[in-house]
Amino acid sequence: MLTEIYKYLDERYDFLVKTRRYLHQHPELSFQETETAMFIARFYQELEIDVRTGVGGNGVVARIQGSKPGKTVALRADFDALPIQDEKTVPYRSKVPGVMHACGHDGHTAILLGVASALHAFRDQLAGEYVLIHQHAEEVAPGGAKSMIADGCLDGVDAIFGTHLWSLDPLGQIGYRSGPIMASPDVFEVTITGKGGHGAEPHLAKDPIVAASQFVTQLQQIVSRRIDPLETAVVSIGEFHAGNAFNVIAEEVKLAGTVRTFKEEVRDTIKTEMEKILKGIATSHDCTYTFDYTGGYPALVNHKEETEFLAKIARDVPGVTRTTEIAPRMVGEDFAYYLQHVKGTFFFTGARPENAPVYPHHHPKFDFNEKAMLIAAKTLIASAIRYQEWKKQCAAKTKTQAG
Repeated sequence: MLTEIYKYLDERYDFLVKTRRYLHQHPELSFQETETAMFIARFYQELEIDVRTGVGGNGVVARIQGSKPGKTVALRADFDALPIQDEKTVPYRSKVPGVMHACGHDGHTAILLGVASALHAFRDQLAGEYVLIHQHAEEVAPGGAKSMIADGCLDGVDAIFGTHLWSLDPLGQIGYRSGPIMASPDVFEVTITGKGGHGAEPHLAKDPIVAASQFVTQLQQIVSRRIDPLETAVVSIGEFHAGNAFNVIAEEVKLAGTVRTFKEEVRDTIKTEMEKILKGIATSHDCTYTFDYTGGYPALVNHKEETEFLAKIARDVPGVTRTTEIAPRMVGEDFAYYLQHVKGTFFFTGARPENAPVYPHHHPKFDFNEKAMLIAAKTLIASAIRYQEWKKQCAAKTKTQAG
């Protein structure tokens, strides 16, 4: 049956591309994706598939029931865009100023709609139930996953699978990892306030720029001197704002950055050490400060058995040329919340462009190889369908051992 389904998806490749490009031209920011949600819902309504809208906000959840009893498997795709100006020179360039799909969520949505159409077409031959989770607001904490879970998107679900198209990985590669695979992405904001003055008379001021500069430098010592070298952590400053004239000592400096970790104890240590450093520097420079630390999503931790299952079945998927256990990545994903409730795994599908420049995710010229959508769709649908067979085998083995 999978061979027939793969052929069906091959025939739907143009649909995947057309859908992805339409969404790319009409992006919507996190928590504002009303038109995108309607677009997704209409697709299911036209096929007369059971669909629920407004799930946890702008989320959309569809359910397809097979003709035979079995497990309930969820597949998830996100559909929000980013506040970035699209700088690509392609026919499907974003039509919304300052907003673009710079992370592949348009492709994720097209993939899941293609998978849904295949599941619907072959439903009379399938066992179990399939839950298609279209999630809003992955890019901005608190994200959409948490509210969708609270609104019942995982009700009755036995396992969940998800993928991310990755422009830096070669086409045909499926990257997997058991355990932590993506980090917790925290955000911090710091304001250091001193006393402004003339640049020619620094002794009469209390310079917050010097204080803030020392803070940035000393932050780097947290990872190198306070965290076990065998652990993984990143502390990065992304914003530094102070003053607007070359000869004026600013009154105030504002900083912002991110902390990426895989373990809660490392996360807590970094937060504590940051404030200790900030307090000491502010005191020594006779400045005051504010420190706001916002915890992002938890680290994404894949379940061992489901990850090994995915790695095994992916080898037989047409278009997959390599399955590889990848190193953990410091980017974050609120798919982590789903895995805190049900078993499953999240993997990366290689989507490096061919004969074109390769740009990282969240770049104004980001794009991916659209052929990867077909590979991702086949891998997701294979994981969902073969999961039924795998769980039957596990149950039979357990029964035999017990007997």
